[in-house]
Amino acid sequence: MSEQPDTNTPPAAPTHGAPTQSAPGQGAPAGRPARKRMVDLDPSGQVTQREPDRSGRQFMNYSFFKLDPAFRRLPHAEREEIKAEFMAAADAWQADAPAAKGLIQRSYSLVGVRGDVDFMIWRMAFDVRDFQDAQARLNRTRLMGYLTQPYTYTSMNKRSQYVNRVEGSGHGLEILPGQGRYLFIYPFIKTRAWYDLTPHARQGMMDEHIYASEPFKGVRINTSYSYGIDDQEFVVSFDSDHPQEFVDLVHRLRYTEASNYTLQDTPMFTCVKKDLRDTLDDLA
Repeated sequence: MSEQPDTNTPPAAPTHGAPTQSAPGQGAPAGRPARKRMVDLDPSGQVTQREPDRSGRQFMNYSFFKLDPAFRRLPHAEREEIKAEFMAAADAWQADAPAAKGLIQRSYSLVGVRGDVDFMIWRMAFDVRDFQDAQARLNRTRLMGYLTQPYTYTSMNKRSQYVNRVEGSGHGLEILPGQGRYLFIYPFIKTRAWYDLTPHARQGMMDEHIYASEPFKGVRINTSYSYGIDDQEFVVSFDSDHPQEFVDLVHRLRYTEASNYTLQDTPMFTCVKKDLRDTLDDLA
């Protein structure tokens, strides 16, 4: 069941608090523009006994890496050789695959921004086994002997039930990655009380949430789902060229009712988009 907006609408703002109740059928307050809804009155499928969906979907893998400082004590020439080997292995994951597989890879630096990770590789594929192939290629490089992976998140893309498809958004079924200079990422879990609300009550809160976020045109969200395949329920990532706009967006969304149903939304990562060569040069 889809519990977050699609790839153009931010999810509940990072916050912690006890859940509050919303009147069933709550809609957007007076004066707000009317919007068509996609609320699912049988979200669990237990009434309609919907058949499982086995169509191909895009999976996401966010892998964060931390460098052992011992690497920086190696001779310069050796460091450059090791980095080149790692970069070749990472690039070959896409280069060796047929275009029909739809593999996508982006790299981001977190050097100087966060202490427990140094860089992140964001991968997209229609088969989770492709992520294993990507990591196996890296594992055979010498640089991986100096790297740990403090965080790795796996998730899947699917359409949100709360908003209609926005023209130009890729039907809400495929992620358009790496559009901004920055990527803000966090895993996300809703409280169990959220799932006890009626579909109309959740829709009303999401209408408020969507309306509050509409002015922030410089932030694009990629929401993906981890039910059953990782520890969190969602992984949300925000593409933007303007960190200040993202900060203001998150602040505003703390005041929406839906934010009361956030159970966990950390750790949070500010990732700076760079090609892999520049990303590795930030390490040493």
